[in-house]
Amino acid sequence: MSPSKQQQTEQQFANLVRSYRKKHIGKGPEKIKVTFQKNWAIAYMSGSLSAVEHFILQNENGQNMIWQARTQMIKELYNHIRPVEMEELVGAKFERLFTDINVENDEVISVFVFDRPIGQEQEMNTI
Repeated sequence: MSPSKQQQTEQQFANLVRSYRKKHIGKGPEKIKVTFQKNWAIAYMSGSLSAVEHFILQNENGQNMIWQARTQMIKELYNHIRPVEMEELVGAKFERLFTDINVENDEVISVFVFDRPIGQEQEMNTI
């Protein structure tokens, strides 16, 4: 895949992440930067928390509640509702999601793992 084609596909993937989260969570991130690396789509996001979540963060237990919802529950969501449009875009089957959030800074990193390299012709090296 040429560099410009890869950038275009990464932007389309970012748009799909935003729309998936808006549809199933209620709010998508304000900013997303996606990078493809072998069979991973790595997404850095900011501005994901809603006004209600920012309010909850004021509570003593709020950070843990939001962290649980934005990590564990998000992973479960992707397992139950496959990101079919993302699979179609990259031409690979979604396998799992790794994600974490820094609730204080409202920053998220998510790694979408697919069954084969994204936009690459060569095989992946595995050990």
